[in-house]
Amino acid sequence: MSTAAPPVGPEPVVLPGAGSDTAPSDAAPEAGAALPPARGVPAAQVTAPAGAVRCDNCGATVTQKYCGACGQRREPPLHSLWHFTQVAVEDVTHADSRLWRTLAALLFKPGFLTREFLAGRRARYLPPVRLYLVLSVAFFVWAGTGQHQLRVLQLDTNDAGVPKSVQLTPLEGPPDSPFDAPKPGESIEQRNRRECGMINYQGPWQARLTPAIRDACLRIRADNGRSLSAAYLHNMPRALFLFLPLLAAAMMLLYWRPRHYYVEHLLLFVHNHAFVFLIVMLGWAAATLVPPARHLINWATALYVLWYAYRSMRVTYGQGRWLTLGKFVVLSFFYFVFGILMFLLNFLYSAVTM
Repeated sequence: MSTAAPPVGPEPVVLPGAGSDTAPSDAAPEAGAALPPARGVPAAQVTAPAGAVRCDNCGATVTQKYCGACGQRREPPLHSLWHFTQVAVEDVTHADSRLWRTLAALLFKPGFLTREFLAGRRARYLPPVRLYLVLSVAFFVWAGTGQHQLRVLQLDTNDAGVPKSVQLTPLEGPPDSPFDAPKPGESIEQRNRRECGMINYQGPWQARLTPAIRDACLRIRADNGRSLSAAYLHNMPRALFLFLPLLAAAMMLLYWRPRHYYVEHLLLFVHNHAFVFLIVMLGWAAATLVPPARHLINWATALYVLWYAYRSMRVTYGQGRWLTLGKFVVLSFFYFVFGILMFLLNFLYSAVTM
């Protein structure tokens, strides 16, 4: 008579501290045992085979190149110069970098980035607001570095009055003032004070704005408007950032049916204005490299911007050609009206606060 052996079940696992009042706290884990969880990290994230390392940033277990909890790259804390150079080059040129993918789509695919963002495919591209801010800062820094020196055109003629030579020479000192000449015994500064003091603003906040306008007049005439030009250029990014919500509100009227969220329109203008900053900078660079083709490059850039704006509306909202074209014409009118308002308010604000 044979007797079957009873089935052998898995041996019970005795956890440290189970069944006893005390457990050693400093004992090193055996090979193959799970690592103790880091502070604030769930145990499910730290169960790993032997040889796993912890993330230096959050303490979670890292089994691949990047930490699954915080995304930090797995690498030694101290880099050699060669390793640091490799990492820097990879961050700029590697296929995983979002910079070049975003710029290529921004330049050659109107409306594509807006559609991708609305569809939820966002991790592969730069965030819209960050893209806009970076390109706007680069644009206005580049625009502000242009030194426009005044020059005088000199014509030398013969006895018959026929020009025989033309020469451009830099203008030394401030140019002649377009205002009246000083009165006898009156200095230029005294004339400026007299004429700026004649400004009499009639409108809201008269008591406060009139002195500010007169002071701005003195500063403008003292350096022939150079400080006003610098202040105007400095305030332009802020004015444009306030300009976008007005355009998005106008788009709400154009795309009332089917209904779209306000943020969809705002996102489209953020991407389109970022494109304008980028294409204008590229146009400037091309015109600098090829001066004879400057006018052709300017015309090509302007036409491409117009086509890009129209095409981005078609791609984003998916409506027909003629309907989109009609809305584009109406939107251009809003651009014109809001643009004049923005430039005027920026001029007044720059003159008063410079």
